[in-house]
Amino acid sequence: MTVLSSRASAPVPRLWGRYLNLDDFEAAARHRLPRAIYGYASGGAADGGTVRSNRAAFGRWRFVTRILRDVASRTPARTLFGHRYDVPFGIAPMGAAAVAAFDADVRMARAARAANLPFVLSANSITPMEAVTAVNPDIWFAAYLPPDAAHIDGMLARAAAAGIRVLVVTVDVPCGSNREAERRNGYTMPLRPNARLVADGIAHPRWLLGTAARTLARQGVPVISNIRPRGGPGLFSRRISYIGGDGAFTWDHVRQIRRSWQGKLVLKGVLSPADARLARQHGADGIVVSNHGGRQLDGVVSPMDMLGAVRDESGDMAVLIDSGFRRGGDILKALALGADFVLIGRPFLYAAALAGEPGVRHAAGLLRREIDLDMAQLGLATLQDIGPDCLMPHPAMR
Repeated sequence: MTVLSSRASAPVPRLWGRYLNLDDFEAAARHRLPRAIYGYASGGAADGGTVRSNRAAFGRWRFVTRILRDVASRTPARTLFGHRYDVPFGIAPMGAAAVAAFDADVRMARAARAANLPFVLSANSITPMEAVTAVNPDIWFAAYLPPDAAHIDGMLARAAAAGIRVLVVTVDVPCGSNREAERRNGYTMPLRPNARLVADGIAHPRWLLGTAARTLARQGVPVISNIRPRGGPGLFSRRISYIGGDGAFTWDHVRQIRRSWQGKLVLKGVLSPADARLARQHGADGIVVSNHGGRQLDGVVSPMDMLGAVRDESGDMAVLIDSGFRRGGDILKALALGADFVLIGRPFLYAAALAGEPGVRHAAGLLRREIDLDMAQLGLATLQDIGPDCLMPHPAMR
């Protein structure tokens, strides 16, 4: 049997009885969190069809197993950007995560360090990047940048000073999206307390006391801390506005970033093979094949459906993927189709909301265990052995 490299990589024993897979975290979070907060975390654009189709995409592929191979000793380790991680997945960036879980970014960063997997901090997070790098020097930073040279240079300088080595530039948000469900639930940005939010908060006392009141008491009014070179607007401030420049951010700005940024540069939000080629031509070290978890455009293609074509145009860039991953088998399917790494967001936020840092470690341990078991069934001792021959299209999907 395989040997885990550390106890931090394994599921947390006391949480086994409640959470056997990532979906269990979401089911519990739906009851723990106020409707507006859960809806913000779980929802998508317009009718939410893309959120559902992201999950359905994994069913279009079936595994092909190999037998009588020596898989007594297995490892799911993966090297990315010069760092050997214990697993082929990391925690995706999530804005305003601390609204759902107290000190969420710090807790997820600590859990990621313990499990030796990457954590990507969102520019729209509440905790300053400097506080997060203090607990995990290996975090990545996902920036939302406006088409302003001085602002870009200021953010790059701040990230470098904080010790960030991997900069993830979000490129699939030219403007805000149509989040009807959020408006129906009373969730707006800036956050505006209203009768619906207040009543919903009172009806969820564990969130009210454990997250909202605790945050206000210990940290004051939350601030969007990482969208500016210095400071940021409060969560309730009218000064909160979309930071991406209303569609004016272009490849010219990527060129500017590449000239100035000395670390690894990743573009997040690539779906077109043509854009993958442009990313390579503009000096990106990696891309994330992503539709933003279905939160930006309803009806857009699934990253899994575009992965092969994007991989073909990526050359020696690292190819990461996100959107809809919930099982170790999902991760292995993406690796077989050419992904180097997978990012997963919402389930880790639910885990943090329910059980803090141990919850996040448990979620990571569950995924690692699923990957390990599936590797054995597939006849894989290492992930270097995985490839397209491990899959075939589902007959009904041809």
